[in-house]
Order: sequence, then C-alpha cells, then structure tokens
Amino acid sequence: MRLTLIGAVALSALAIASSAAAETIYVSNEKGNSVTVIDGGTMTVKATWPVGRRARGLSLSPDGRVLFVCASDDHAVQTIDTATGKVVADLASGDDPEQLALSPDGKTVFVSNERDAMVSAIDVGTHQVAWQVGVGEEPEGIVVSPDGKLAVSSSESDNRLDWIDIATRQVIAQTEVGMRPRHGEFTRDGKFLWVSSEVGGDVEIVDASSHEIVGKIAFAIDGVQVDKILPVGIRFTPDGKRAVVALGRANHIAIIDVASRKVERYVAVGQRVWHVGISLDGMRAYAANGLSDNLSIVDINSGKVEKNVETGRAPWGVAVAH
Repeated sequence: MRLTLIGAVALSALAIASSAAAETIYVSNEKGNSVTVIDGGTMTVKATWPVGRRARGLSLSPDGRVLFVCASDDHAVQTIDTATGKVVADLASGDDPEQLALSPDGKTVFVSNERDAMVSAIDVGTHQVAWQVGVGEEPEGIVVSPDGKLAVSSSESDNRLDWIDIATRQVIAQTEVGMRPRHGEFTRDGKFLWVSSEVGGDVEIVDASSHEIVGKIAFAIDGVQVDKILPVGIRFTPDGKRAVVALGRANHIAIIDVASRKVERYVAVGQRVWHVGISLDGMRAYAANGLSDNLSIVDINSGKVEKNVETGRAPWGVAVAH
C-alpha cells in the first residue's frame, strides 16, 4: 500500500511538472517595449522580443502560432510569429489600443481604443478594421463571450460597461458599475461577467442575460491600506472553480472560490501587480508586477510563490500557451 501511495504521488508530481514544462508564458512589458518569453518548466527566460511602443494587452491565436500585442503608442495591434519571435504585421487599429480579445474562431480581434472611445473589430485575414462602434470614454477592457456573440467594453471615465452584439454591430445594453472599471472576464459557462473596479476596490458580478449586477466581492488585507487595494486583472482557472484577481498597489493577488464568491486567500507578490495568467493545468498563477519588473509564479493550492522571474520594464499583460 505504501509503494502504491508513493507511486501515485510521484505520478501526480510528474504530471504537474510535465504540464508546466509544456507551456510558454508571454509577458508584455509596457516600458520595455518588449515581450518576455518564459519557459514554464524551468521558470527561466527563453527570449525577449522587441515590439512596438508601450506594449500592453496581448492574446494568443487558438493554435498558439500568433501572439497579438497592443502597441499603444504606435496605435497598432502587432502580430508576432511565436516560432520566430518576429513581428510579421501591424493590424490597423484606432487611437491608443489598450486591451484586445479574440473571437473564439481566431478570425477577429476586438480592440479597445482608449482615446477614440471606440471598439474596433479587426479582420485577421485582411489586417483591416472591419467595423467600429462607439462606447464610453476611456475604454480600457474588452472581452468576448465564450459563444462569440457578445463583446463587452469597460469605460474608465464613464464607469460603465457597453454590451456589443457582434452580429448587429450595435451596443445593445449598458451597465453602470463601480469607479474606474479595468477588466472583465466571463465565467466559463458565459452566464456571468466579473468586472474589476479599480478605484471602487471590488469585483462586481454581472448577469450576462439581464446585464444587471448580481453580486460584489470586496477585499481586505491585513496591514494593507484600503486605498492601495486596486483590483485590475481577473482570470479563471480552466475548470472554472477559482478566480485569481490582481490587486494593484496592494502587491497581492486574491484567490477566490467561484461558487461561494469568497476569497480563499491573499498572496503577496511583487509591486503593483497588474494582470495575471493561469497555467493550463490550473495549478499556477502568473502575476505581472509592474513596479518590480518581474513575474511571480504562484502555486494556487498552497498560496506560495515558487519563483520571481525577471522580465522587461513594467510588465503589464500575461498570456499562456502550450
């Protein structure tokens, strides 16, 4: 029995290590004008790719062959060949692209253009803007529903969400949320949208059918001033059971049980954690620390930081791929 137990533990550890070894972590560096490429198995930097100015939001194509990066000060979305690390195209965008989200089929990139107060839908095949729609002032976040029918923009200045019907290319609803909404993330089933309100200091849960707020998650960390708790990035584990929220200048992430909507634990990471990524097996969180110039790799179950990996200047966004 003892041998069986030891063998099971060894196999479990091997499975976790194999999963981590198979993935690559991409980090956009806002002031470094670069993307840091990190090996998930060794937790070391594999490469640093130069990109456009003020690299922020990023996302991978479904097949992992293309990395899309918002080069905000170049007013473009750049496409990077992940095999070579080379920028192969600049996609036309609006003024000051902040974040982006891909349609489930990978054929359209939706971009929030902060200065234009627009969302642009870019055709990946033609590299051109297919259509645009006006939204609230200073749109920061953009997210697409799992079924590909809705895009939702979060407006920092107007403190609201704009719900865009992708088929009709129209805003069909608006939701007033907390102060300075930064990022939205749909639950796996698409029924709820979780939105971080940076200055409001909480995460609001919005029903995707009624567009109404149905819950809020507040944060309180021992020894941390309330005005330092500034929620920004949100990511769910692949099984949908947990959420990880970056808490900005609180220098912590929160790990939340999705079913109960309760914080399980806080984990201290680097300074001004901006966005987070989740490993493909759901065992790790990757926290981009904008003032520490590093990425904290966190074991979600234990709440322990496994390692801090140096990145470029002011890491901002995180994407994870096989």
